[in-house]
Amino acid sequence: MRGAPPRLPKGVTGEQDGPLVRIVGQYRGFVSTPRDVGVRGTELDRLIARQRDRFAARGEAVEWKVHGHDRPGDLTERLRAAGFVPEDEEAVLIGLAGDMTAASTPPDGVTLRRVTADADMHRIAAMESTVWGQDWSRLGDDLIARVAAAPDQIVVMVAEADGEVVCAAWLDFREGTEFAGLWGGSTLPAWRGRGIYRALVAARAELAVARGVTFLHVDASRDSAPILRRLGFHRVTTTTPYVWSPARQG
Repeated sequence: MRGAPPRLPKGVTGEQDGPLVRIVGQYRGFVSTPRDVGVRGTELDRLIARQRDRFAARGEAVEWKVHGHDRPGDLTERLRAAGFVPEDEEAVLIGLAGDMTAASTPPDGVTLRRVTADADMHRIAAMESTVWGQDWSRLGDDLIARVAAAPDQIVVMVAEADGEVVCAAWLDFREGTEFAGLWGGSTLPAWRGRGIYRALVAARAELAVARGVTFLHVDASRDSAPILRRLGFHRVTTTTPYVWSPARQG
């Protein structure tokens, strides 16, 4: 599941630098590595510095995604020394897609719907902005670009009540693997605790099974991890975004 997807949105490119892949052209850059980057000491420091400097030259932030079992053991220490700052740790969970299809149905008054229209992507971004108290308009643009680039690789769904988007989530297929990824799932505060998140898991699991997917993968927050583990997902490791931002250097 690591590395760049085979088809990236227009204007987004994947660049190989030794053992890693960096994604350029998104709202913030992204660095994906194998479990072991294969370099140590000053050579690793140079590798880290090249990624930081590549995005610094663009005036953009960059995320280096670190899993709990990644090597070498001093990777995070060297990232910190280069100015990367850790964000919240998430649990990496894996479950059998076929076990998740009957997880839940939405509560009365809530309907689930697959969306592809640009307007719906902007509605999702507006809902996320309300949930997080920040401007998430970039998410709408990102989803639009991803659907345009590879409509068979992503399924975006919303939960609606009285015409309002109260939750949204998407399913990413990864060609050549038995996995698909579950993303999103943020819910408006007034609608939490009613089974909407679980219903969206079940709906996406059904779509995954129909495509022959065996496993579902989630980078789960502290809020969603307990729900997913009750559904039968298993924790296999952690993941933490290490982020370098030009704003922090100012």
